[in-house]
Amino acid sequence: RDVTGVQTCALPIFSMAATPDSGGYWLLPTPPPPPPPTFGLGATGAAVLLLQQQLTNLGYWLGTPNGQFGDSTQQAVWALQKAAGIPRTGVSDPATWAALAAGVKPHPQSTSGYVVEINLANDLLMVVDNGNVLYTLNTSTGGGYTYYEDGASNVAITPTGHFSIYRQVNGLVVDSLGALWMPKFFTAGYAIHGDSDVPPYPVSHGCARISNEAIDWVWANNIIPLGTSVWVY
Repeated sequence: RDVTGVQTCALPIFSMAATPDSGGYWLLPTPPPPPPPTFGLGATGAAVLLLQQQLTNLGYWLGTPNGQFGDSTQQAVWALQKAAGIPRTGVSDPATWAALAAGVKPHPQSTSGYVVEINLANDLLMVVDNGNVLYTLNTSTGGGYTYYEDGASNVAITPTGHFSIYRQVNGLVVDSLGALWMPKFFTAGYAIHGDSDVPPYPVSHGCARISNEAIDWVWANNIIPLGTSVWVY
């Protein structure tokens, strides 16, 4: 009651974001969606499948989406994170989901022809057709360290320039510097090859490493045939 003895009703208190609809009812704002889940190697389920499908739609190769977060999915997540310029965590953190939602893809240099591009600044390998990036892979190139071979010192760098695949071996090649799985040589002894260790930073002697499962797919589908142009920059 007020001071005159007349009973009054308290008006409801609404958030500043509440708005009336055409019938005079107050509409509360829709609550924000829950944050996307963060997960990594070993995770399984629908959220993993969604992540894989979105990566695949943007061209980040990981094989067939299956709802299991294995090495190929981690490689694809690293590739996206490199293209987006965000920390290379290898997990589906919020920044990675945001990059997916923004449709982040790397930008190639070539505008015509079928070209494999190796971007040393981001350590990304792209398969490009007439300026359109078909596939993007995490790669690890020359680590910049000094190493010794046959008593001589060398620096682990990946040569830059325009080359082409001139030789390939459908199997294992072992030399004084290690093992190369299914290598595709683009200049001298430098090759795109499979490896069981492909971190998201440069560690190789100069070759462009991709995962063993990725090079298996490359060979099975003739993704990088002999004669393919290779741009390294």
